[in-house]
Amino acid sequence: MILNRITEGGPFFMVPIVLLLIVVLLLIVKGLLKRNDNSKTIKLISSISLFVLVWGLLGQALGLIQAFDAIQSVGNVSVEILAGGLKVTFLPVVFAFFTFLIGRAGIIVLTFLEK
Repeated sequence: MILNRITEGGPFFMVPIVLLLIVVLLLIVKGLLKRNDNSKTIKLISSISLFVLVWGLLGQALGLIQAFDAIQSVGNVSVEILAGGLKVTFLPVVFAFFTFLIGRAGIIVLTFLEK
């Protein structure tokens, strides 16, 4: 199911989001294991999660532009096709929001546990 969504959302935007989600998770685990000075790790997680969020929004904006170009060239489009196209444009931003939230939750935990 997740692999289908990643493919459906377009590999150009979805693959980097998934890879950066893995990086964020690894950084959170590293910070939990290190447990002393995590300031660099926290800054890196913050930067990556913000980048992923903007990357997902860029993917959505470009997807919407492509969808509207296709609608303009075809003319009348059924509601089903429009809904399917809009769903595809929302996939990168949803995955990006998820990655952003995981990163922010990790920052909260690491900040709380910092000595």
